Amino acid sequence: MNLPLRLILAGLFLIPLARTDAAEAAQTKPNVVIMIADDVSWNDFGCYGNPAARTPHIDALASRGLRFANAFLTASSCSPSRASIITGRYPHNLGRAAELHEPIAANLAWFPSVLRQTGYYTALVGKNHMTPEPPAAGQSRATKPWDLVDPGTTPDNHGAEARWTQTIKNRPKDKPFFCWFASLDAHRNWDADNEWVPENYGPKHQSEDVVVPPFLADEPATRQDLASYYNEVTRFDYFVGEVTQTLADEGELDNTLILVLADNGRPFPRAKTRLHDSGMKTALVAHWPNGIAEKGVSTSSLVSVIDIAPTVVDVAGAKMPPTFQGVSMTPIFQDADATIRRFAFSEHNWHDYEAHGRSVRDGEFLYIRNARPELAWQGPADSVRSPSHQTLRRMRDGEKLSEAQADVFLQPRPVEELYKTEDDPNQLNNLVSNSQYKQTKERLSKVLDQWTQETGDAVPDELTPDYFDRETGDSLKLGKGQKRKRGTPPGGPNDAIHIDHPGPR
Repeated sequence: MNLPLRLILAGLFLIPLARTDAAEAAQTKPNVVIMIADDVSWNDFGCYGNPAARTPHIDALASRGLRFANAFLTASSCSPSRASIITGRYPHNLGRAAELHEPIAANLAWFPSVLRQTGYYTALVGKNHMTPEPPAAGQSRATKPWDLVDPGTTPDNHGAEARWTQTIKNRPKDKPFFCWFASLDAHRNWDADNEWVPENYGPKHQSEDVVVPPFLADEPATRQDLASYYNEVTRFDYFVGEVTQTLADEGELDNTLILVLADNGRPFPRAKTRLHDSGMKTALVAHWPNGIAEKGVSTSSLVSVIDIAPTVVDVAGAKMPPTFQGVSMTPIFQDADATIRRFAFSEHNWHDYEAHGRSVRDGEFLYIRNARPELAWQGPADSVRSPSHQTLRRMRDGEKLSEAQADVFLQPRPVEELYKTEDDPNQLNNLVSNSQYKQTKERLSKVLDQWTQETGDAVPDELTPDYFDRETGDSLKLGKGQKRKRGTPPGGPNDAIHIDHPGPR
């Protein structure tokens, strides 16, 4: 029988105490490396069943580690998702950061700050997109989260991965380290096509080989769009491999917890910003030879990305901030069948367009509630401008869309949606009016009500309006003297930045 993780870690921490070298004592703490892709759906890695995607390095980590089959984001939107991960809180509990490009409330703890105070060297290399609000008058400034911040791009690599391995090699050798390696792959526009290095990445993906989901058009422009997207995923994977090899070369691989995931779904119609699995489900691969008991297995345990912050603080042996709403995943590292939560909640707030949607999952069903049903969920502006979306638009005008494709433009939308996800992986069969699932709908609706109340969520009277045209993705023009308007953030009416209750878990 495997020892509990806390006992293993306790042993790791106690061994050096008989020595006089403080640096050796520090190095026994586990290192942590998070590699986060930008705009990549959960099923676009090979180890998650995509037969066309080339991700051999991520697949290798999964084969030696733990693959999470039910990991979910709190927001399928770049900065709210990252802010949620770094603070271990739901988007509406972050203040203005619930919406794209907005700062995180100043009173909230970031887990890299906790690690840094505990003696870790902390580095962010790549996409940041996380900023704190300045402290209010009389409020102390938050503890600095990073020893190093580096955008990571070079003239021949705009994926922001070029200096990841350098960061590990150049780190202080007398401290444990935490690295947040954040790729710009696979965010539009596609630069990997022009920066392709065949000896590193292999041949480019071909349009005839991609997997076209049923809500996109299976035609040349969309297939090429997907092939270019796959190229970005493969470039990200290459640097995941480079980091893994560098950790091995430095003798740190066994003592390093590696987490690989993405911030939101692919930047295509019916993915990014959506509450459905194509937007909100994430790949999550964990690799840690010293800390994961069962290697090369898949776990069906339900987890949320707000569980990452408490997990990292837990394995570092640091004190858990009271502001975290997530729960540590370490029991799953010791038993892949362990249960740490019954429910995972997600939000759809402003991302280029006015929106307010909420969802809850219980591992079998997905329940969605929409406070703005009169508005379409067409996806963010960069997706709307894409060849894939504009092809669907032309097909719509020619009345050639399938039911799955038409959902991209649907308005009004249902106020409620219910899906049995295993039977309906693309969530195309809404069961909300099916009498057979009446009790399930009522149960999950009550759970969502409880979460809304206990965490201080709200639907403000005035939400942030559209900034872009919903048909073209072009920026909406302002009149002379006008400024872009921001509405009330969703937790604003209830001062949710000061509510730490996690709701039902």
